[in-house]
Amino acid sequence: MSTYPYSPLIMRETSLGLEKIDIRDEMLADRELELCGPVDADSVADIIRGMRHLQKADPQAPVTLFINSPGGEVSSGLALYDVMCAISCPVRTVCLGLAASMAALLFVAGDTRDMLPHSRVMIHDPLISGGVGGSALSVKARADDLMRIRDVTAQVISEHTGMSLEQVFDLTARDTYFEADEAVAAHLADHVICEL
Repeated sequence: MSTYPYSPLIMRETSLGLEKIDIRDEMLADRELELCGPVDADSVADIIRGMRHLQKADPQAPVTLFINSPGGEVSSGLALYDVMCAISCPVRTVCLGLAASMAALLFVAGDTRDMLPHSRVMIHDPLISGGVGGSALSVKARADDLMRIRDVTAQVISEHTGMSLEQVFDLTARDTYFEADEAVAAHLADHVICEL
């Protein structure tokens, strides 16, 4: 996994003596993955590779995805969402700190969704990035696509929370934050936990 510039090494005693092992390798062996930082093509590719590997290793055993992310690219996030839905392994999501925007959608999509007591979820409509420019037709096409993405993401949140689309659209019209207990009450999360 190449997303993060530094990862702690742990010492493991093997038949060859002491070996240094990347802590992410140890987490993968425990069927744990993490999304810490922006949702982008690189971070999502690492998680997708991990999920596909873990499904091949044991198609029924759960996978835990720890999330502390401000969100990011919708297309990358939806790619990971599709993989989470496609694999046979149940996916447990755990919010550490913040699951915002696209990361909130990924958190909400977990089969089991746990939050630490001081973590938060933030949902909002997809945002335009990169500035708007060009001809009137190209701006309209961009706006139409943004509205399509808004519908897709709202549908995902609705399916995984039981909220109506109208409720989701009302909440996502602005940045709406939920503390851990509020997220459970709104069916964005299942449990507030104190132990991992």
